[in-house]
Amino acid sequence: MATYRIRHCEQLSGEVSIHTAKNAVLPLLCAALLTREPITIERVPMLTDVETLLEILSECGVNISRNGDELTLWSDEPQSPTSENLLARMRASVLVMGPLLARTGYARVALPGGCAIGQRPIDLHLKGMQALGAEVHLTPGSVTLQGTLHGGNVYLDFPSVGATENILLAAVLAKGSTRIENAAKEPEIIDLCAFLNDMGAKISGGGTGTIFVEGRESLHGCTYRPIPDRIEAGTILCASAMTEGSVLLRGARPDHMRALLFKLGETGVTLRESPAGLRLTGRASQPIQVRTLAYPGFPTDMQAPMMALSLCLRGTSVFLETIFENRFMHAREMVRLGANIRIEDRIALVNGGHALAGTTVSSTDLRGGAAMMLSGLVAEGETVLLDPAGHIARGYENLPGMLRSLGADVTVEEIPGEEIHG
Repeated sequence: MATYRIRHCEQLSGEVSIHTAKNAVLPLLCAALLTREPITIERVPMLTDVETLLEILSECGVNISRNGDELTLWSDEPQSPTSENLLARMRASVLVMGPLLARTGYARVALPGGCAIGQRPIDLHLKGMQALGAEVHLTPGSVTLQGTLHGGNVYLDFPSVGATENILLAAVLAKGSTRIENAAKEPEIIDLCAFLNDMGAKISGGGTGTIFVEGRESLHGCTYRPIPDRIEAGTILCASAMTEGSVLLRGARPDHMRALLFKLGETGVTLRESPAGLRLTGRASQPIQVRTLAYPGFPTDMQAPMMALSLCLRGTSVFLETIFENRFMHAREMVRLGANIRIEDRIALVNGGHALAGTTVSSTDLRGGAAMMLSGLVAEGETVLLDPAGHIARGYENLPGMLRSLGADVTVEEIPGEEIHG
């Protein structure tokens, strides 16, 4: 449990290094279930989602060794996890399904939790497993899968990142060839394919709509450094643009962020890429129109931070959320600061450029919590951000510290108590 205190900030300046992407690391950790040999992941971020997944993997029989921010994992006798409460804490827990099924022929997992931003069913995951030969049995709160997997043709009704990852993690040990149509194209998918290929898999087409997998009898260990976090980078860029900043992001990958960078450019800030990193200068001033889409479209995870930015833009900004049906929860907290926002179904209209005043607000979910921290930077006085569920620490490694290093006045008070996971 945490409470953040944010005071008005005139300008951010300086440089920060971008951490490794949470959404890249989690499926890589689950791949430890695919082999007896050790896999080593470098620069693993210190996040509560990572710690929760490591607890789950430990229940699955995975051995874990730490050396600073480096993790080595191996599994001699993998098994299905038993703690349904632990699995229900996070969405990514479902990613143990594919590798367990591929390696042992059996997987039983509780239905996953995470942020309450939409229904996010796992039907695409299950259809993919059935296409590979698995029998699926649903019971209240859990699902059981069993069978010897073989290659097959999988078509995803939506290019789901999680379903694409789970099917990849299963198909690499399935007998024969697998074709995944309408696959997700995110950089995290490309990263997972590269990692699995380093383990001895044979995957082609990662990052395109069609991925091909030739199943292998076994995989081996490897050492791998995942990609940087494009959402963390985007959040810092928004903070800089809100405060007429001059901020350099070291280690950011602009090629992973094109949709966001184009939208930021439309607001009037200047973006420069160099060997040193990605720099943003200036204050955003022009209103924007944002439509969230599957990659390479504008990422839904950046919708909330961009809405925080739009509070500073004189005129009306429009947000259309097409991915999750309940991802405007942060808007009501922004209104508490004095924002003028109107919600109609999946459309948010933000009349920006009005003065905001600090008050007590809540973190509604991971990205919404980060957006409220950014909103506090431009509100007069002090904003108190309550985060009893620990949402922000799930996906950002020390976001307050990163902002402080750039000149922000953000403090955190850790309050002992059991975390509430939504």
